Amino acid sequence: MPRYTVHVRGEWLAVPCLSCTNTIGWLGKEAVRRYMKNKPDNGGFASVEEVKFYIRRCKGLGLLDLDDTVEDALEDNEFVEVVIEGDIMSPDFIPSQPEGVHLYSKYREPEQHISLDGNSLTTEDLVNLGKGLYKIKLTPEAEAKVQQSREVIERIVKEQTVVYGITTGFGKFARTVIPNSKLRELQVNLVRSHSAGVGKPLSPERSRMLLALRINVLAKGYSGISLETLQQVIEAFNASCLPYIPEKGTVGASGDLAPLSHLALGLIGEGKMWSPKSGWADAKYVLEAHGLRPITLKPKEGLALINGTQMITSLGCEAVERAGAIARQADIIAALTLEVLKGTTRAFDTDIHAVRPHRGQAEVAFRFRSLLDSDHHPSEIAESHRFCDRVQDAYTMRCCPQVHGVVNDTIAFVKDIMTTEINSATDNPMVFAERAETISGGNFHGEYPAKALDYLAIGVHELAAISERRIERLCNPSLSELPAFLVTEGGLNSGFMIAHCTAAALVSENKALCHPSSVDSLSTSAATEDHVSMGGWAARKALRVIEHVEQVLAIELLAACQGIEFLRPLRTTTPLEKVYDLVRSVVRPWMKDRFMAPDIEAAHRLLVEQKASVWEVAKPYIEKYRREHIPESRPISPTAFSLGSLEMNTGVGHGHGHQGEL
Repeated sequence: MPRYTVHVRGEWLAVPCLSCTNTIGWLGKEAVRRYMKNKPDNGGFASVEEVKFYIRRCKGLGLLDLDDTVEDALEDNEFVEVVIEGDIMSPDFIPSQPEGVHLYSKYREPEQHISLDGNSLTTEDLVNLGKGLYKIKLTPEAEAKVQQSREVIERIVKEQTVVYGITTGFGKFARTVIPNSKLRELQVNLVRSHSAGVGKPLSPERSRMLLALRINVLAKGYSGISLETLQQVIEAFNASCLPYIPEKGTVGASGDLAPLSHLALGLIGEGKMWSPKSGWADAKYVLEAHGLRPITLKPKEGLALINGTQMITSLGCEAVERAGAIARQADIIAALTLEVLKGTTRAFDTDIHAVRPHRGQAEVAFRFRSLLDSDHHPSEIAESHRFCDRVQDAYTMRCCPQVHGVVNDTIAFVKDIMTTEINSATDNPMVFAERAETISGGNFHGEYPAKALDYLAIGVHELAAISERRIERLCNPSLSELPAFLVTEGGLNSGFMIAHCTAAALVSENKALCHPSSVDSLSTSAATEDHVSMGGWAARKALRVIEHVEQVLAIELLAACQGIEFLRPLRTTTPLEKVYDLVRSVVRPWMKDRFMAPDIEAAHRLLVEQKASVWEVAKPYIEKYRREHIPESRPISPTAFSLGSLEMNTGVGHGHGHQGEL
């Protein structure tokens, strides 16, 4: 007998269907009838017949015809939603789908697996797991280590040894010994009481990352979880059953207790859960719809699921990957702006950067050369000002290697810390099977990722700060020699006037967001946890800073491409023309004023989508140039050049006519 899970005004109802010839309209009425039956006031309705409604699938929100039969329109145990006409959604209501539902209606269950052992996960792997590109399985070595650590816990319970978190309470209650008969209840109570977060739920991608990362930590074999329970967690991940996890509530020590408790709460069949099949629903229904059972926690397992830095670190991995992507593309956008403003490439000469051999600075200068070197990519725009009388450019163009360079080095530094952290055991107490004992420590403290992510936000923000100044130069006719605000018939049209204001607003907002959260600490848990990292906010605001940086650079990309329009028929270098063509495939030239926000969003997508990004268009040219200039692209020793061998720039000429000398 088929059964359907129906959502009515915040209630989830299981409705069996005795006949496959029953209609969708019948299903809606039966759900409303059951809803009214559960309400003292019948939900405010006099009868089922007076209720007007429509029905839609939770997956994709597709409307259903009330006259269709359930057999023709629905799959067995499908999730649907009854929307009653005239209802106004409460601001506290959990919608049946998260934001961006159109993305999830296209979800396809992955076929490939990533094998986790707790030691070799990369930040790229974790982001891809978040996108739903892979399922998870454990390596045989990880399975063995998990079993060995569980044997230690079983022996502690059997011998009734007093061990923190296993046979005692938590935090201030660490000295309270719990009898064996209540050890399972202890773990469930821990998860329930610690599920105290607030705010919007994490998106499915971020929930998936958090769950995957917790699995990786448990796979190390220092947490004491049973292999049976860990396999249940993996099954939930592989079915994309994702608990409701509020984004706020962690202080980053003792680990990310609140968000990880919400994660565990869904896995034990309580609270809310999301899947592409169901949307948001009661966790027990979502698990059942995927043929899964709620986890029954054994001693230590609640603590094993909730103690660690995985909220900070999973968001941090997304932040560092997005930061790396936008930093690469910032060089390309700045190079395009330099072309439009008729700047010189002399500042990117290899000898200049050899005598200040920071790795990031050298790489940025190399990228500029690979995009602008006229020996490889002749530029008609550059040729047009070969013999101009300007000597050097403003800092926002001339100093890109120095400014963008330190951002690249910052990202590399943070990525190294994140890679270590995602492959670290962060529980308390730690279970050491080889020593047959547990040891209490402080690996749950989030100071490492918190400090690193504060540093990441400060570093990456500078890409937006310098980009906004270049946008100003593009829009200001006294600096650009282009029409004011990059539009014809100025006055009638305002062009990029307010787009620049938007960039300035985002940069200003970032200045506040860059204040380090990890310099703060508040004592919690009755002074037991008397120093905390505040890493959860460090991670969330780092992501916000990076999104603002992406948006500012999207505006610069649009402005630079618009500047090209006023230099036609002259053409820039081949790789930059390819970038221009990519932009024009989604945003047409700005001939007169129009609704600009969609253009900014389209350009933003070009910077964040992997398959059709600005970086993917320019990368082949950069890598080809690298292959042809292998010696100059190697790391440079500080002693590789002597001052006596350097030629001084006497300021003769200015334009790209000097590119051939690089």
